[in-house]
Amino acid sequence: MRPGSSSKLLFTPGPLTTSATVKEAMLRDLGSRDREFIGVVRAIRERLLAIGGAAHGGDYECVLMQGSGTFAIESVISSAIPHNSRLLVLVNGAYGRRIVEMARIHAIEIDVLETPENQKISPRAVAEHLAAAAGITHVAVIHCETTTGIVNPVEEIGAVVAGAGAVFIVDAMSSFGAIPIDLNKGRIDFLISSANKCIEGVPGFGFVLARREALLGAKGQARTLSLDLHAQWAGLERDGQFRFTPPTHALLAYHQALMEHEAEGGVSGRAARYARNHEILAEGMAALGFEPYLSREDQSYIITTYRYPAASWFSFQELYSRLSELGFVIYPGKLSQEACFRIGTIGQLCAKDIENLLAAIHGVIGQMKQRCVQEV
Repeated sequence: MRPGSSSKLLFTPGPLTTSATVKEAMLRDLGSRDREFIGVVRAIRERLLAIGGAAHGGDYECVLMQGSGTFAIESVISSAIPHNSRLLVLVNGAYGRRIVEMARIHAIEIDVLETPENQKISPRAVAEHLAAAAGITHVAVIHCETTTGIVNPVEEIGAVVAGAGAVFIVDAMSSFGAIPIDLNKGRIDFLISSANKCIEGVPGFGFVLARREALLGAKGQARTLSLDLHAQWAGLERDGQFRFTPPTHALLAYHQALMEHEAEGGVSGRAARYARNHEILAEGMAALGFEPYLSREDQSYIITTYRYPAASWFSFQELYSRLSELGFVIYPGKLSQEACFRIGTIGQLCAKDIENLLAAIHGVIGQMKQRCVQEV
């Protein structure tokens, strides 16, 4: 918790700690049909395309979708994959498995290529699977798998997918805006992220950057009403308005967050701050005796997963609760095979915040060890 603030610092993969000016942007009301608000929506869409390396008026379109990032992913899965198609999901964590679950609910035929959670997905393995399997029309992958913080090689996988003539879907939820990704170089047809990640907005909507040809192909094949991706885009194109009530305050906050992202130096500037945060965290946690789940070369600067110490004094729930009382919020683990917890280094956090977190962890560890001694 920062001096003079009642907000806890969020060391999570989202929602994130946001700037005072992003919060302040929500302190006014605008109608969803107001000319100023429609201008804000248009500016957001154009700026997001630019961050993805796609010029406004080029081959890509930006579609904003109410709800969490998962809603935006499901809008793609349920709209962009025709009946009688087959989806290959590349899985090395919980969020890849979530796409598998979505596809099953919508009765989409699927293949699953699963890789251990501590390993990147291999483009060669993808190529071999596509060569051996018949009828795969779409491929989905997570860019930064937030289960661990590992980053999958999207551009190399995209080349393989394009070579097989399939549509490429990329969940860039935790990476967009802080890890460089180019829509064209990655041969990406649909990229999805959300407001409350590396651009440092607040929850309320997700977005899809879609190749126009692929988006047009989704017309009339949505399996839901509210998550119809093509219909949502068509409405925004027609009059700049959402089909259903938009999250006006979240969009005002996001417009401010995008300007702050640009002022920090865009993707490279934000990446530099996050990378420094991660470097300090990694050194400090190692000094405290915590072991990271991923090897150094596979670890991103978005979120880091740590194994539970094999010690009788350790309790994650106690660590979490005591840190929360001090104003620091970390994140539980999501691995399928091993007990871990996670610490995010994104959001409106700086080096001093990481140092303060480490000092708090050091203090809490001392209390936990003392408690364990007293119990004996």
